[in-house]
Amino acid sequence: MKAIWNGKVLAESNDTIVIEGNHYFPKNSINKEFFKPSDTHTVCPWKGTASYFTLNVDGKTNEDAAWYYPETSELAAQIKGYVAFWKGVEVVK
Repeated sequence: MKAIWNGKVLAESNDTIVIEGNHYFPKNSINKEFFKPSDTHTVCPWKGTASYFTLNVDGKTNEDAAWYYPETSELAAQIKGYVAFWKGVEVVK
């Protein structure tokens, strides 16, 4: 699977985990040059507190377009540290 935005591959892995229709990529599969930590956090009742990244690709910014759970509940332990995308990021085979 590949996560693509603004013509660049943000992440690529054969080991994504799909939860609620979202592909979660292992953190070591992301191209860190495109990711900037965000101060945004949200809470999922069953996964835990999510942290976000803002994407910066070729001068364009996509605020909070990637998220991950640095700590998870026991139910979501398999995605701890994995990164998922939204806000126009395409996830394709």
